[in-house]
Parts: sequence; structure tokens; C-alpha cells
Amino acid sequence: MGSNTHHNQDDVLKSADSTAWFHSYLHGGTSSLISTMTTVIIFPLYKTVFRQQLHSTLVREAVAQLFKEGPVKLYRGVAPPLLMRFLNGTLLFGLQDTFLHHLPSFISATPLPRDALPALAGFGVGVVEALLFTPFERVQNVLQNSRNNSRLPTLRSVLLKLASKPLASGYYTAFLPILVRNAVGSSLYFGLKDPMSNTLRDNGCSPVASSFMAGVLNSMVISLSLYPLSVLVANMQAQAEGGQRGVRSSWQRLWAARQHRLPLLYRGGFLVIFRSCVTWGITTAIYDQLERHSR
Repeated sequence: MGSNTHHNQDDVLKSADSTAWFHSYLHGGTSSLISTMTTVIIFPLYKTVFRQQLHSTLVREAVAQLFKEGPVKLYRGVAPPLLMRFLNGTLLFGLQDTFLHHLPSFISATPLPRDALPALAGFGVGVVEALLFTPFERVQNVLQNSRNNSRLPTLRSVLLKLASKPLASGYYTAFLPILVRNAVGSSLYFGLKDPMSNTLRDNGCSPVASSFMAGVLNSMVISLSLYPLSVLVANMQAQAEGGQRGVRSSWQRLWAARQHRLPLLYRGGFLVIFRSCVTWGITTAIYDQLERHSR
């Protein structure tokens, strides 16, 4: 009888864990779906930044390019980031929670402190993200490059063109910098999110405000430090015929095109940071609020 009771308790614990993991995926998807509305609203801003990353133009020059192309082309390329944003949020929080529950049993023999587990789980999530979402980013960057408008006018034409090429020069162009950017970015996000939020709450902020500000500050740190990698990715992926050039030669070419000046490399960075702070502030606040209500 005692054995049956023990087994029943194990079953209850496993069921509770499964429910908690399901909630993490559900809440991540919900928060990302709501914050996706900001992606629709500020997509023209995102496209302006992309043109600056690609051509190192001033804001007014990038805006003039978009006006010249007209409203029909303004939202060309919006579908991949919308889908990617929703799936990304679902997997980001869900996988991180799943990894976080399984990591202690794998690293029990190592001296790694428990406070480092969220960052380590986030690193693993970033690796999975890179594997799953590099093709989405590749399609998005080809669609947003106006030089591809005439030769590749539709999403289908872009997909067929990339599918005809080897993975390394097709859908998975710039995979290595994306892997580094996503793994480091996710590790920083989950490693800093709760300590930031707890510190703000201890200083008198409400739970929602502390979560929002933690998302904003976190995003600012990550965007500032990893922005050059995003510029490199945009330049490597923008041409449908590109992809043969390696990471090192692509970086050397980009650095030379920016006249070896950091301010030119960060051109458009302010807009990226602003967009990212708004999006991740909202996403973090919604996710944390949903998690609090489900407990």
C-alpha cells in the first residue's frame, strides 16, 4: 500500500510538471501573439532599420527609399517576422522552462551554481532558435531588399529560389553569426530577467512594472552588444544569389564598407533598440503576469 501511495505521488508530480511546462509554452505563445501587434504597427520602422543596415544610409534616405517604392511594397516581407515572432515566443519560454527542469539532473556532479541554470537553459534555447528560425530570417531579408523586387516579386519565388541552392548558401546563409547572436542573447535574457525584475520589485515597483522594465533594460543590453552581428546577418542574407562568402570575408567587407568606423556600423541602432525594448518589455510583462495568475 505504501508503494502504491509512493507511485501515486510520483504520478501527481509528473502531471504537475507537464502542466507547468504546457503553461510555459501557452503563456509564451500568448504574450508573443499580443506583442506581435507591435510588429505590425512598427514594421515600417523595422524596414527602415534594415535599409540602414544594408546600405549604411541616413534615416531620411531610408525613408525616402520606402516612399519611392510606395505603400504596396511597404509591408513586403512582413509575413516571416510575424510567424517567426509567434513561434519564437512559444518556444523561447516553453523550451527554457523545459531545459530548466531537466538541467539539474544532468549537471548534478558539476560545481555550477543554481543561479546560472536559467542562463544555461537560455543558451540551449538560443541554439534551437538558430536551427529553426534561420530560414525565416533568410526569407525575410531577401524580401525586404528592394533589389530583389523585380527578379523575385513574390514569397513563392523567393522560397523556390532558396530551395534550389545548397543549405549553406540558401536557407541557412549566415547560420554561424545567427547561432552566436541567439545563443548569447537568450542566455543574457534569461540570466538577467528575474534578478532585474526582483531588484525593481524590492525597490517599490509593481509586479507588472518591474517585469516590463526588466524586459526593456534586458533588451537594451542585448541589442547594444549584439547589434553588429545583426548588421552582418542582414548583409550576408539580403542577396538571394549571395551566401558563398564566408563569415570572416563578409565581416571584412562590411567593416571596410563602414569605413572602419563604429558609429557607421551602429547606424540605425537607436531604432532597433527602441523597437526591441518596446516589444520585449510588453512580452515579458504579459508572460510574467500570466505565470503569476496560473500559480
